[in-house]
Order: sequence, then structure tokens, then C-alpha cells
Amino acid sequence: MVTLRTVSPDDAPALTHVYNGASIRYTTGKPLTLDQAHVKIRTALARAAETPRAQWSWGIVPKDELIGLISLRRRTLSMGTISYILREDSWGHGYATQAVNQVVSVAFATAGFNRLEAMHHPDNPASGRVLIKVGFTHIGTSDRHTDSGPTAPYQVYALQKP
Repeated sequence: MVTLRTVSPDDAPALTHVYNGASIRYTTGKPLTLDQAHVKIRTALARAAETPRAQWSWGIVPKDELIGLISLRRRTLSMGTISYILREDSWGHGYATQAVNQVVSVAFATAGFNRLEAMHHPDNPASGRVLIKVGFTHIGTSDRHTDSGPTAPYQVYALQKP
């Protein structure tokens, strides 16, 4: 069972392990430093205090150790996006699926969204399988610039409020 919890400054070392190795292959491709992890946490905590709220971020904790981060962002009054990242050694255990399920519940029941979207790099099909398991539907692609320069056709998914 995965627990989602607010991140704290004490989570900075764990975040440097999450944003490292294969886990960042389809993000920036650069490991997160300890200072950058502290900035990411401070930003998440500041965004949690905003009114109206535009972003929610939670640490993903299956037992007692933070292994990932998941965020919900407001894009319009009724539509949000979900993104997540897990430490490489935690892949394949269903943690992302459990975390996304919980965030979908918050998005529809608490945040007031009617639609959610998510996307993943074309070379990361496991992330698409997570979204499909949760009930998202593949709706197309979106060409996105990558940090290495060229664009890539990111796979886009959507989920409507039941």
C-alpha cells in the first residue's frame, strides 16, 4: 500500500536518489543536487499555501521511505495534469498505479476537476501502462522539445470525471 504525504525538508536526500539514474532519462537527464532538492521542496510547500491552489505535490511512500514524487497541476478551472517520477529500484511494483489512483480521487473529489491529462515520453511505455490501468485513454501525441534538442512525440492521455 502506497501512502502519499506532503514532502518536507528532510526528504531532500531521498529526492536526490529519485531524480537520478534511469529515472531521469526522460526528464532533464541531469541528477538533482541536494540544493536543487531543497528548492523543489520549498517550492512545493509554497505552492500548497497558495489560494487559489494551482499545484499539489506528494511524496510517494510505500513503507517508510520516500521513493517518488507525484504532482497535480491546475491547467484550467476544470482541468488538471498529473506527473510522477519513481526511483528506478521501485519500478514494477505497482507503486505508480496506486499513487495515480489516489491523486485521481483527490482531483475529482477535492480539487473540483472534471478532466485530467497526463503524458509520457515515447520511449517510456511503462508510464502509459500505468495511466491505462487507472482508466486514462490515449488521445494522441504532442510534440515536445527535449533537453537534448529535438522534439519527441509525447503520448497524451485523458480521463473524464465519472
